[in-house]
Amino acid sequence: MEMRLKENFLQLWEKYFNGAELPIIFYYAHKAKGGELAKPSSGHRCIMADLSKVRTGISVCFGADSFGCFGGKRYLGFGQEVMPNFEYFLSCGIPGKLEGERYKKTPELVKEVMRKAPTFEAPGKFILFKRWDMLEESDEPDVVVFFARPDVLSGLFTLANFDVGELNGVFSPFSAGCGSIVQYPYLEKESDCPRAVLGMFDVSARPFVSENVLSFSVPMNKFTAMVENIEESFLITKSWAKIQKRMKKAE
Repeated sequence: MEMRLKENFLQLWEKYFNGAELPIIFYYAHKAKGGELAKPSSGHRCIMADLSKVRTGISVCFGADSFGCFGGKRYLGFGQEVMPNFEYFLSCGIPGKLEGERYKKTPELVKEVMRKAPTFEAPGKFILFKRWDMLEESDEPDVVVFFARPDVLSGLFTLANFDVGELNGVFSPFSAGCGSIVQYPYLEKESDCPRAVLGMFDVSARPFVSENVLSFSVPMNKFTAMVENIEESFLITKSWAKIQKRMKKAE
């Protein structure tokens, strides 16, 4: 990765977003390096708990055996297996046997969603998560992930739409929290017009972020263009200055 981009973004982020929480990145690799290896889980563990550490500056690497959740393993590309009776788990449950999350009305709807949902295979044996300021020249980010409040999100959303002619430069698919952060934006990087992904609407994952935070995930090729556009965009206008002033008061 070009260190010039790293430093340029840090300066612009401080200038136009008042130094709000820095994003994290991830990329796939064939060796576990650059961060502490997440240990195999003996029970259920949501990957969002581990990403909370990454947000504080602790780099974490995951392998196929690091996950304590079928969904986490699937949405990060390390397997296609789903838990038994998943269609009931995500919907109405099975009385006396399985409690349902009730995110979909019927098991049939769950099956339909699963048929339509994309899948992918991890291109490496490991996936590494790092905070932006921890990046080194040897790192090659695939996706940049922000955890942000509404005013910051408004800036990111508008910047992502700045140089595209379609109405949906940002989209928000029905997905697990980790799917909206990893799977969907990773797949977008191969698109002719890559989009950003607004996420963390997953009720089960919400306890791992504060009540006023959502995720905004951007393929690296899209992110690079966003950074290049900053100083000719709305961010230099009086309209954004008003938002910046409010953001400063909220700190």
